[in-house]
Amino acid sequence: MSANYSLLFYLKKPKGYLVGPKPIYMRITVSGVPKEISTNRECDPSRWNSKANRASGTKEEVKTLNLYLDALQHKLMNIHLELLKTGVEITAEILKQKFLGKDTSRRTLIQQFSDHNDKMEALLGNGFKQNTLKGYKTTSTHIQQYIQHEYKASDIDIRLVDHAFIVGLEFYLRSTANCSAVTTAKYIKNFRKIINLCLAHRWISENPFLLYKTKVKAKEKEFLTRAELDRIEKKEFRIERLNHVRDIFVFCCYTGLSYIDVKQLRTSDIAKGIDNKLWVLTSRTKTEINSNIPLLPHALAIVNKYSDYPPSAAKGLALPVLSNQKMNSYLKEIADLCEITKELTFHKARHTFATTVTLSNNVPIETVSKMLGHSNIKTTQHYAKLLDTRVGSDMAILEKKLQSPQM
Repeated sequence: MSANYSLLFYLKKPKGYLVGPKPIYMRITVSGVPKEISTNRECDPSRWNSKANRASGTKEEVKTLNLYLDALQHKLMNIHLELLKTGVEITAEILKQKFLGKDTSRRTLIQQFSDHNDKMEALLGNGFKQNTLKGYKTTSTHIQQYIQHEYKASDIDIRLVDHAFIVGLEFYLRSTANCSAVTTAKYIKNFRKIINLCLAHRWISENPFLLYKTKVKAKEKEFLTRAELDRIEKKEFRIERLNHVRDIFVFCCYTGLSYIDVKQLRTSDIAKGIDNKLWVLTSRTKTEINSNIPLLPHALAIVNKYSDYPPSAAKGLALPVLSNQKMNSYLKEIADLCEITKELTFHKARHTFATTVTLSNNVPIETVSKMLGHSNIKTTQHYAKLLDTRVGSDMAILEKKLQSPQM
């Protein structure tokens, strides 16, 4: 598409015209496509110089008319220069709309983010979660701050987003905003969704993410070893709230449930499974994927312990789970008392289930993935890190085979 344009002033013959002045129109042409705009002025054909695109004569009214046409030409020139600076595609329609002050085709990045977030907020509880919306709002805020920092503006045309913009945003998030590599990748992922929406609507013609590749590596998942889990299970705490939090944490170590899933776990979610034993039959709050888990003796003992606990039983809940903030705060106390140097958070129970409780005991990764409620086994591989103990036992078996006399 050409970035140049041509401008022509001419007299347009109106319908039913016989004699007298004709209206003056301006024709903007880009790549052979013309668009007409009325100048709201008229001129007698006898005074119009079609070669000069101006009225001819020395009268004051002729000079005034020509100065007016000069002003229109100068205005269009400035609009064209402005569009050239922004790098957007220039068409006759865009020049016309800008000239008339009706630039309705212009769509801006933050505007599209806000529209997406408003629609997501309207659908909360119907396919979208509050934490997901929070992530997109935070992403929008960071991008707006980047635009202000880099472009000294509050928003930019969506068509200005290119590979350099994405690379610059990533650097800004890692440096100025002090985000971790994983957090930066999440923000970029949210940003990519908005760009994909713009591509789908054909508001932009090229994908700025086409050559962009993230280099972030998945963070290794930390978990408790068998010895550390045993110390927590067997520790007697004098403070009742610590016993309470320890029980909920251990329950999740043997079921793999996340905080929100165990908090919402109802007594009705615990029922007999295909083997006629008690299972947790529920779906993950995060992904709404079924997560059916047989209750191991350690987990079943904790369920029975709190079966008649008034605060939870009255609400039909299986366990009395405190707020996530309190749970994590008390877990730090438990870690100190159990001489565990790792930072103990509630989510480490899920990691521990995937590794220490299941994989290290030869439970197939496909089974672990099913119990964790993952839609993709690759996700399970991030959680379920193959333990050194598993490697050691496998190599011990190999060693015995190598030492045995050959038949």
